[in-house]
Amino acid sequence: MVAIALLTMAKILDAAESHVRFNRTLQVPNSSEVVVVSEGDFEPRSSGSYALRIYSGSSRKYPLDDFVAGTILPRSGAIERVLVDSIGGGDAIEIVVVIRSVGSGGHLSADAFRYRAKTLIWVGSVSGLDKRADPLAALRDKAKREKTSP
Repeated sequence: MVAIALLTMAKILDAAESHVRFNRTLQVPNSSEVVVVSEGDFEPRSSGSYALRIYSGSSRKYPLDDFVAGTILPRSGAIERVLVDSIGGGDAIEIVVVIRSVGSGGHLSADAFRYRAKTLIWVGSVSGLDKRADPLAALRDKAKREKTSP
């Protein structure tokens, strides 16, 4: 009886793990820091949370040994990609997490973060974008509007 229960639990866990979960690392340009973005463990791909973590990258052999900053946020959809670009212009670089809804519309959303002085700062987000929209352009437009509004 116990063997059957264990086998059933193993199959359930295997099924949960069979969905390919977004889990990527990327290098911060002109820096040793490493960015890790991953969807929450054991959550459905269509919704849940994601973690954004920064590591110092100071060790070539173990670049993820030294955690520096991070955050966990909700998501409605599956992470599609992570971009590193300048949203507000200038020398500031933002980390942008792009999420695609799983519904029939395939709408996009994006969250932007700035990493500076060992601190991760939420810069802004956009949502409900057309499935073919450029989330970077939408974030730039939003940043321009916010700069010029009183």
